[in-house]
Amino acid sequence: MSHDADAGEVTRLLSLWSQGDRGALERLIPIVYQELRQIAARALRREAPGHTLQTTALVHEAYLKLAVQRAGSWPNRQLFYSVAAQAMRRILVDHARERMAQKRGGGVRLLPLEEARDAAAPEAAADVLAVDAAVDGLARVDPRLARIVELKFFGGLNLDEIGGLLEISPSTAWREWEAAKAWLQRELGTP
Repeated sequence: MSHDADAGEVTRLLSLWSQGDRGALERLIPIVYQELRQIAARALRREAPGHTLQTTALVHEAYLKLAVQRAGSWPNRQLFYSVAAQAMRRILVDHARERMAQKRGGGVRLLPLEEARDAAAPEAAADVLAVDAAVDGLARVDPRLARIVELKFFGGLNLDEIGGLLEISPSTAWREWEAAKAWLQRELGTP
């Protein structure tokens, strides 16, 4: 099936699911599974080697969160992938909180935003939590900028992919990422 055919089929199945067809979800998952795995793998790249949460586990946890939601929340594939990235964000943040509780916060330091995204140090858990709180603040100011950060930082998508999901040009995605990054760096007090 081509990418365009996949996109149409995803939208069709989401529509059926929103109308109460639970079987549509079962038909949807094989189509979106590989994309969800790619999003999860990108999101986990910043984690330390030997991290206990693996790509498959993250996809499955996100799937469980998605399966209990009403499909009408996302009428098309762009919103579905956005909601999937949000679910992965929640899972990664919860996991970081758990790691921080185990560590009790000793030696925590904030890293610049770009380094925090790719950090493999145990301190990355604190950075994930700090970025999560800052993204929540940004969402109150500009929801689309917050969504761009969420998709890039927590979903691991590149700006071309984000532009496609949000139906904006790659140059607009880049400009808005730069604005969001500047806002977050100011909020986080990072260089």
